[in-house]
Amino acid sequence: MGSRQIFTIFIIANTILLSFIAPAQSVYKPENVTVTLYYETLCPYCANFIVNYLAKIFQNGLISIVNLRMIPWGNAWIESDGTFVCQHGSDECLLNTIEACTIIIYPDVVRHFRFIHCVESLNLEGKHTEWANCFQKSGLGTVPIDCYNSGYGKVIEQKYAKETAQLNPPHRFVPWVVVNNKPLQEDYGNFGAYICRAYKGPKPGACRSHSPKIDSIEKANSILPGQYDGNLLADWHAMEDKNQHGHPTSNLSDGRPERTKKRINNWGAPVGCRPKLL
Repeated sequence: MGSRQIFTIFIIANTILLSFIAPAQSVYKPENVTVTLYYETLCPYCANFIVNYLAKIFQNGLISIVNLRMIPWGNAWIESDGTFVCQHGSDECLLNTIEACTIIIYPDVVRHFRFIHCVESLNLEGKHTEWANCFQKSGLGTVPIDCYNSGYGKVIEQKYAKETAQLNPPHRFVPWVVVNNKPLQEDYGNFGAYICRAYKGPKPGACRSHSPKIDSIEKANSILPGQYDGNLLADWHAMEDKNQHGHPTSNLSDGRPERTKKRINNWGAPVGCRPKLL
């Protein structure tokens, strides 16, 4: 038997052998924990949670086991004429939409969270009107402004509004944190411990600082959120070509009736911003 034949047989035999061995060598990779934050941009409780608590998962490594979803809608609602009305006024409607556009246009969570963190930090400092500076500070372009002006941001927000409305049980305040379809309710500040408990793989070092003794909310109903359409980014690019671009202003008319304006100042709770009373 020639050396070429021997080599061919060797290659075939190894290929067959590897076809049996390969599956056994595949490494099981546990699914990341899905953490969804339902929030509104000018709620001080939301800003505090994002800046002083949620940001830590990017510093301590927990983000490596987390699929983080940010849903900027919160306690807003849609009037019969399609007008968005937000708990903290027209500036909040503007920023909700700008952040929604940023999330879709820059799907990398590290990138869009950097922008959101900047805006919410300004909110805590009473400087939210300087939000446009956050594009440069976070290293992003100003394409989300075009998204807003084109009207496509409104489409994104309508999807987020629908998802928020489908929460079961309904959110009672924001920030409303959900870990693997379980709402943490008042215990949202302890979200890190819930992440560590939910993750089925080897725990990252950050989990050592989270006590396993966390408040049990297993009896809480799972939510059934309508996940956002994965084609939102493609849709935005399609719409972008059809619109003129400009810079949005914060002086937007939100069409709130007088009775609603009087109620806004009465909202708020120790754990978060509560939705309006009907």
